[in-house]
Amino acid sequence: MNIAHTSSVRSASRRIRRALRLVPAIVLIGVVGIVPSNAATHKKADAEPAPDSAWHNELEQWRTARASELSAPDGWMTLVGLEWLKPGKNTIGLAADSQVRLKGHAPEYLAVIEVNGSQLRLAAPAGGFPPHLLVDGQPAHEGPLQPDDEKASVISDENLTLVVLHRGDRFALRIKDAQSPTRTSFRGLHWYAPDARYRVTAKWIPFNPPHTEKIPTIIGTTLDMPAPGLAEFTLDGKTIQLEPVLEEPNAKEFFFILRDATSHTTTYEAARFLYTSLPDHGMDQPGTVVLDFNRLQNPPCAYTPYATCPLPPYVNRLAISIPAGEQRYAH
Repeated sequence: MNIAHTSSVRSASRRIRRALRLVPAIVLIGVVGIVPSNAATHKKADAEPAPDSAWHNELEQWRTARASELSAPDGWMTLVGLEWLKPGKNTIGLAADSQVRLKGHAPEYLAVIEVNGSQLRLAAPAGGFPPHLLVDGQPAHEGPLQPDDEKASVISDENLTLVVLHRGDRFALRIKDAQSPTRTSFRGLHWYAPDARYRVTAKWIPFNPPHTEKIPTIIGTTLDMPAPGLAEFTLDGKTIQLEPVLEEPNAKEFFFILRDATSHTTTYEAARFLYTSLPDHGMDQPGTVVLDFNRLQNPPCAYTPYATCPLPPYVNRLAISIPAGEQRYAH
């Protein structure tokens, strides 16, 4: 049974960051599309002076790398299924009698995943494993499976990649297909034109003590994520505060989950993400932190209905517009 989620992760906090970390890469498919904004129609941020061309070049390289990462053979655009596993044996394959039905180019009988309480085990289907089936890059064999609480076991067969997710007291199988229509038809992302006025230096106000923020997700669950403080800045003549969270206790970046008024028109409806460096004097001391809204990015749910994206906390649901960063994805 396929479980489709129609709006934007998801996910346990550490896994969000690992999946979304973008590093420079060669563009595999398409190009990044730049959608100019009409500067005359928008009020601008109270920001630091425009950086030099190095900032602009770095931003363009980052946007190109993001398109490459999303459209990679194991990127978010390959996600084609999220199947909840039942206690006991779960048969997986293309065959009609499989409990987890695969689509497209897949073996009739791929594998069996056994769920026994909190323990997972991979077993061979009748007739044995397919000849190309791998687990963590090695020929498949029966034995324990590790979900994504730590380092998840990766099951792969030619174009398919499968990983077991642990969500609350349940397990789900995430299925990626390198030949998915979303990936093969990808023609680039859409962005507001780079605008240095949306690169703001915010005042960092640490919480004393830090607290845990309850972050809702698109699938109705709640994530408990560390929230160390607030970033305060001026935009459209108004003082705005945004609250970042940490995706893991020793995170080296802030993770902002936010929504602004452009979500009604030009940007993804549920949320956008922004990653920043930590404040100049550390998380526990007052200081400053740079927020470059030109790097606002869509969550995975903007590209697939099978992701489990987080949603903004109340403080990060802004009534003002931030016409910067990634725009709504055109399928």
